[in-house]
Amino acid sequence: MGMATSHSQRVLNVNYPPFMQFFSVCYPHIRLQTCSTMWFFQYSARRFRRFRRRAAQRITNYASSPATKTMRNEINKLIDGISDPTAQKAFATEMQGFIHLYKQFVGEGTSNESLVWERIKSPAADQILSYDALPESTTNTQLVRMLAVLKINSEMRTDAKNTVKVKGDTTLLDLTVQQIEHLNASHHVDVPLILMTSFDTHDETLRALTKYDQRMSIIPFKQAKYPKLLKDSLLPCPNNIRDDKAAWYTSGHGDLYNALYRSGMLDQLLKAGKQFLFVSNADNLGAVVDTKILQYMSDSHTEFIMEVTNKTKVDMKSGTLIDYDGTMRLLEGSQISPEHSEEFKCVRKFQVFNTNNLWINLKALKKVMIGGGMDLEIIVNRKITNEGNPVIQLETAAGAAIRHFKSARGVNVPRSRFLPVRSCSDLLLMKSDVYTLEHGRLVIAEDRAFGTVPVINFGDHFEEIEDFQQRFKTIPKILDLDHLTVSGDVVFGRDVTLRGTVIVVANEGQQINIPDGCILENRLISGNLTMTEL
Repeated sequence: MGMATSHSQRVLNVNYPPFMQFFSVCYPHIRLQTCSTMWFFQYSARRFRRFRRRAAQRITNYASSPATKTMRNEINKLIDGISDPTAQKAFATEMQGFIHLYKQFVGEGTSNESLVWERIKSPAADQILSYDALPESTTNTQLVRMLAVLKINSEMRTDAKNTVKVKGDTTLLDLTVQQIEHLNASHHVDVPLILMTSFDTHDETLRALTKYDQRMSIIPFKQAKYPKLLKDSLLPCPNNIRDDKAAWYTSGHGDLYNALYRSGMLDQLLKAGKQFLFVSNADNLGAVVDTKILQYMSDSHTEFIMEVTNKTKVDMKSGTLIDYDGTMRLLEGSQISPEHSEEFKCVRKFQVFNTNNLWINLKALKKVMIGGGMDLEIIVNRKITNEGNPVIQLETAAGAAIRHFKSARGVNVPRSRFLPVRSCSDLLLMKSDVYTLEHGRLVIAEDRAFGTVPVINFGDHFEEIEDFQQRFKTIPKILDLDHLTVSGDVVFGRDVTLRGTVIVVANEGQQINIPDGCILENRLISGNLTMTEL
């Protein structure tokens, strides 16, 4: 004898849509028969699915502090203001990363705990290896074939760093492309160049890429943008997604890992057989692929390598590697309390700094991201807007990821692997006769004494690239220069030569013009001079 069948089971045997089946089980006394009823439920089901999709794109307030709940509500307003579903979903995904940072900032996370100074130690000898101690690499074409190169392209004042001209009309991007082309030609491989851009640099980078042919793979992708926070209220500066870009900021190079994972780039690289990723800043012209480091990474099964180099006077505040309870960590100046700031600058305890040249095992990175991602220490960047309002940017450093990998090392590399163009003084050096080009790489000229570079200090009049370009009719000859300081309204003529120590200071409201063809050697110039007075 068959088992009795309940009303709800009988209803489910009818060929109703899933939503109607759910309704019939909950309300068995309502009959679902008429066409108008069918139309109503089909319409309701579509509305329900749309609501569910939209709700999934909102940031939930589950188990959050009042501050985080308020922030989530503000972020949801920004999300709801986007009409395009694809754009809305992408922005909501980015904001998940921002909310994660904000929770840490207001004390809900664990990665921003205060470090106990007494537990901070200099790394052991086996934690930071000397570059010279690494075995010489063999020409392993198969190993190079498993490599990809990623450049972090941020802004330099008002320009994308990749598009800044450093040698004649040759840009940073041109030099990077030349480096990768030389690598590919030497090993008969196709190492792709990946450009991580920002909302400020993406379009300019795309325009710059149009001039290159298809001899190599160049893949641009954009990292997240986050809302700046008003310092007093800790609420977002933008009221909607279309607000001026001054209300937003690029998420920082620590967003690298989320950006790779979120965009599908990580899976794309692994599918293409790539196992290693070499990451560096777009403005570091010394960061070329080094097969010696790549070979060591493969042979030692190291998952993460950070290139460090010895500190000089200009690097005292830069982040350094430390041993903290037996774990390698990146220590940034922003994590240091005022009473330990001088000790942090001491080269006897912290001899090296992070160049942001990073080597990453992609399979290990995928495992970390699948396992819950990374909690990276927050860098609280305080700024003043053009309107005079104090704001806060929450950022992270890519090098801080070193603590999340089981086998990680630092490698102390020569200073030649750290040649950044961070300021106009750096730009003058790169453009000058101190450096020559070799396959897209800057090399100190053979005629340069002692193999060192001049120290150059510029005042406020030389901060912007446009000002820099207007104040030099041509780049001076500085092959024999030791030190240059320029302050105030100073303009250099054509074919100027600078030697030894040269200091040029224009008083406020006055101007100094260095005439064409002038040779300045161990000179101090101040006051208000015209071209004929030198």
